[in-house]
Amino acid sequence: MATNTHVFTGLDGSISLAAGQGAEGTAAKTVIASYQLAPVGRATGASVQVTSDVRPFHEIGKRYASELRPGNVDVTGTINRAYINGALLSLMLGQGAATPEPSGSFLSPAFNLTLHLSSLAFPNNSSVVTVYNLLFDTWNLALPEDDFVMENATFKALWIAVVDKAAQ
Repeated sequence: MATNTHVFTGLDGSISLAAGQGAEGTAAKTVIASYQLAPVGRATGASVQVTSDVRPFHEIGKRYASELRPGNVDVTGTINRAYINGALLSLMLGQGAATPEPSGSFLSPAFNLTLHLSSLAFPNNSSVVTVYNLLFDTWNLALPEDDFVMENATFKALWIAVVDKAAQ
């Protein structure tokens, strides 16, 4: 298998959303379709962070750990975009972002986020990172005096996968 050795910039990337499974996925599908979020427009940044709770085991009388044990894995990240509509807030709150205020509890949409990187200079090389079963946990809107209106959302997800394709 050949590895991808080319670099990418944000200019080479696109962000797409796809509905997840079950009732949460159905709620996300409605928002994704109504706001046309495949691909996500006006995105200015996206980040994905994966952390593994690595725990060292220390024996009595030794200063260095004798073993490292991998633990829980957390997938988190952010999306920044020029505010155009309530798409990201609706993906966070579902019916909770509607007027009038919903009575009782409401479902939070769950979806998959795909970051696709491909350069026109090397069309047979690409990297695709997919974050599965994502839920937004914070949303922020910035309304500056003399700059673009921006929204930011942070998320947590269940798992992540990457597929690299390189020319043979």
